[in-house]
Amino acid sequence: MTYCVGMSLDRGLVFMADTRTSAGVDNVSTYRKLFSWEVPGERFLTMMTAGNLATTQSVISIIDEQIHAGDDSPSIVNAPSMFRVADRVGQTLRKTIRAHETGGEQEAQAFNASVVVGGQIRGEAPRMFMVYPEGNFVESALDTPFFQLGETKYGKPILVRAYTPEMSFEDAVKLLIVSFDSTIKSNLSVGLPLDLQIYAKDSFRNGRSLRIDDSDAYYRTISDGWSQAIQLAFDSLPDFTFPEV
Repeated sequence: MTYCVGMSLDRGLVFMADTRTSAGVDNVSTYRKLFSWEVPGERFLTMMTAGNLATTQSVISIIDEQIHAGDDSPSIVNAPSMFRVADRVGQTLRKTIRAHETGGEQEAQAFNASVVVGGQIRGEAPRMFMVYPEGNFVESALDTPFFQLGETKYGKPILVRAYTPEMSFEDAVKLLIVSFDSTIKSNLSVGLPLDLQIYAKDSFRNGRSLRIDDSDAYYRTISDGWSQAIQLAFDSLPDFTFPEV
């Protein structure tokens, strides 16, 4: 399993993804699930992947091959809009999944994967899309300002309660760390390190990116502080009393 979040802010876009992959309790590995491409001054693109590892690695490899094939070959770095970027990613994802569909529906499901792709191309505002295994996709909007992949249920309530589009990148990272820490504590299939990518609106270049592991002092501070804050909030609530009979 995995957990990835792409978040749209007034200031730009923030992406965070875990790195754990699991094929059973005795086969746990670390693989990168967040990837970025840059054409300085013209566009910056980020993708996060979830699902079958062979499928997602094939998709990323095909996209890289398309980019390096030359300017005349269709790729995400020469697509005329973010919509077309999402469409090309969707086509690649669908074809990759279908290439492994030799059996019935159950076997096909085993090769499924999903993608979040976002960024900005000069002439457009920053945009972000959720791409489904069938190749179709939806765009983020005011009512859907963030996308999640993978193990979403533990971290979503935190995002819903605390997210605001006006928040700073620093506050967004803090919020995401709380969301990821809650998910990691609840599900063994999600784990450190975490990859972070920030894109500042109209910069058209790589922003701040880093990897957060279990030795990161800030992560430890937030993890411990959030646990203490939950306990304090619980203790501050009025006690329940049984009605008198």
